[in-house]
Amino acid sequence: MLRLLVLPGLRRSHLSPFSLYGMMFKLRRVEERIKSLWEGGLISGEMHLGTGEEAVIVGVVDHLRDGDALALDHRSTPPLTARGIDPVLIFKELLGKADGLCAGQGGHMHLMSADHLVASSGIVGSAGPMAAGFALAGQLLRPRSITAAFFGEGALNQGMLLESLNLAVVWKLPLLFVCKDNRWAITSPSQELTGGSILDRALGFGLSCRDVDGLDAEATWRAAAEEIQRIRNGGGPGFIRARCSRLDGHFLGDPAPVLLRNPSEIAKRAGPLMRASLSVRGTGMRQRLNRSTASVSTSCPSGSAGTLTISASM
Repeated sequence: MLRLLVLPGLRRSHLSPFSLYGMMFKLRRVEERIKSLWEGGLISGEMHLGTGEEAVIVGVVDHLRDGDALALDHRSTPPLTARGIDPVLIFKELLGKADGLCAGQGGHMHLMSADHLVASSGIVGSAGPMAAGFALAGQLLRPRSITAAFFGEGALNQGMLLESLNLAVVWKLPLLFVCKDNRWAITSPSQELTGGSILDRALGFGLSCRDVDGLDAEATWRAAAEEIQRIRNGGGPGFIRARCSRLDGHFLGDPAPVLLRNPSEIAKRAGPLMRASLSVRGTGMRQRLNRSTASVSTSCPSGSAGTLTISASM
């Protein structure tokens, strides 16, 4: 049975390491419980966990007050928990229960709570437009409120997020963009997909920018404290790049982490296929290759055959 460390809302003006690490522990335990439910076949579909992002989450969310808003990506369960939403409601939602957080209709990528001014989406980069809407409403209706948007560095290649950075500056929105940089855009190294520097992009829009070690909860807390205070005082939007890790691959069951951490697994998985393909018994090698190519070309989208063939062999 899962037992959670219950912490009160600690939205304080001074750093409390005990509170930060206590909340990080709670977030990790919630993610581990979700993982066990998924592995037990009780949660359907893909599952994207936020393990490795705990320090970034608590370092920012600890500064939020009533009336502040959160716009989240597909790894939304840690910030939802940190914001004070009952994990039991999250568990029930993931299990498809009618008494879940979103009546069992949201799954794990489209969670929201009107009472907490929190919303998430599985569309990459959509945290930007959602956050701009939240921030504009706060600017008009709730003076000195702020909005925080969480997204991965891969989302910075999405047009809607870049447009949101621009709009936030033009309208001087009370908005903090938090880029969780784990160096991976799904299964591709981000540096191979992104031109230039992440911080240079944000600076180019005129955003106030900070670079922080996202594995250091206290450093993240201090950076967020200064930036959020500046935003509350009417200083315009800000941007934090928090360098962190992704511990469970892009999704639960992703074979990439296992193979990267233990190369011997490659031989275990690919060895039997290689032996079978090189066997002298059976049909000729030319026919095998022709049939394999024909099978892949009829079942895979154009340009993705190689990737899908490797995935299938794992």
